[in-house]
Amino acid sequence: MLPVKTLRPSHLLRSTLAVALFSSLAMARAEIAVKTGDKIAFLGDSITAGGWSNPAGYVRLVVAGLAANGVTVEAVPAGVSGHKSNQMLARLEKDVLSKKPQWMTLSCGVNDVWHGPNGVPLDEAAAASGAFNAKAGEPEKGTYTKNIAAILDQAKATGVKPVLLTATVIKEDLASPENQKLEPYNRALRALATEKKVPLADLNAQFQERLKAVNTPDKKVLTSDGVHMNQDGNKLMALGVLKAFNLNEAEIQKAESSWGPLVLQAEQAAKAAAAAKAAEQQKAAEAKTPAAK
Repeated sequence: MLPVKTLRPSHLLRSTLAVALFSSLAMARAEIAVKTGDKIAFLGDSITAGGWSNPAGYVRLVVAGLAANGVTVEAVPAGVSGHKSNQMLARLEKDVLSKKPQWMTLSCGVNDVWHGPNGVPLDEAAAASGAFNAKAGEPEKGTYTKNIAAILDQAKATGVKPVLLTATVIKEDLASPENQKLEPYNRALRALATEKKVPLADLNAQFQERLKAVNTPDKKVLTSDGVHMNQDGNKLMALGVLKAFNLNEAEIQKAESSWGPLVLQAEQAAKAAAAAKAAEQQKAAEAKTPAAK
């Protein structure tokens, strides 16, 4: 039989201190980055606008998920339908920085690609190709990479901590031309997150993983129309943002368990809207029908 090695008291002390130090570091790594009282600005396009206007949109779910973990924050909604990177840069001061948030999530890229010639070129080479039109009434387009970098730099210069979100999908067929064009834009976002040292919520990677697992490119799994979120899409976006805010798995589960009332509220609102629309259509049809003599 091998002899049992007995630790000396000094060894036991060092071992205990090492365990305590490891536990302390683990707790520090698991700490939620956002604090009670913080403001979070959500800068984006119609996906972000819907994330706020929908009772169970991803912005609402993020706020509720933080609250479920004891962190009460104020949302600053800054999503505008149809907006691209140049337009978000132009309104950054008015819609975000003037509100003095501690944090800003940036969701941008779908319209820069989806709008085709009216979109925003990725870089100088794309801008020089002549494939993009200037649009009356819009700020100068610049390039997507420079616009996003400027948004991040201006936010950081005023003490706002940005979180980058990769652009989700344009149609749920990952092989679509639109998704292929979107890919280098997301690569640029990942590179900027590393270069600027900002947290990244890689939503596009999460969407791809889910869509590949389901493998039904002819059906809507995460969106209502190929771009805008359905309930599952909103949940997936919220999970990505919460993870970027450093919530651990237990905290993520607690967040998810808090979403039931919001989902119910969204379902009730959708039913009420559908009923109102049906009533309006019925009234219009009756108005066109000649009165019986």
